[in-house]
Amino acid sequence: MKQKVRKILIDFDKCTGCRHCETACALAHITEDSVNPRFSRIKVFVDLEKGNNYPVISGPYTDAKCTSRGYVTIKGETFDTCTICRAACPEKPFFFEPGTEVPLKCDLCCEPPDPNCVKWCTSDALKFEEVEEEVDDVVNE
Repeated sequence: MKQKVRKILIDFDKCTGCRHCETACALAHITEDSVNPRFSRIKVFVDLEKGNNYPVISGPYTDAKCTSRGYVTIKGETFDTCTICRAACPEKPFFFEPGTEVPLKCDLCCEPPDPNCVKWCTSDALKFEEVEEEVDDVVNE
């Protein structure tokens, strides 16, 4: 069954690596009257050698290391999907709250959804759009 959902879409070709999205997200998640970039739910990984930038938005937590890695090609470069995976897991320390190590997940900057990363993206690499997605048809018994 298909369902319309709003998602943050990433155009890797447009990302300039400015990291405005990271700052905007951190500002939306201020704690104890301070801004800490480690509270950002988006990280831009920069390949200085090739000049490519890869924004990754935090997703669900898993307490196990991935056992089914694949490969993805972006801008002609092939990556192990672990590199751009959204999950917070024991393999990667990117999306954990500093000090407590609580997993961070994108909250679309709360309710109603209005992601700061999209609003502050100056290169239009991030868009918040409605898309159709395949969802499991759950039958209530």
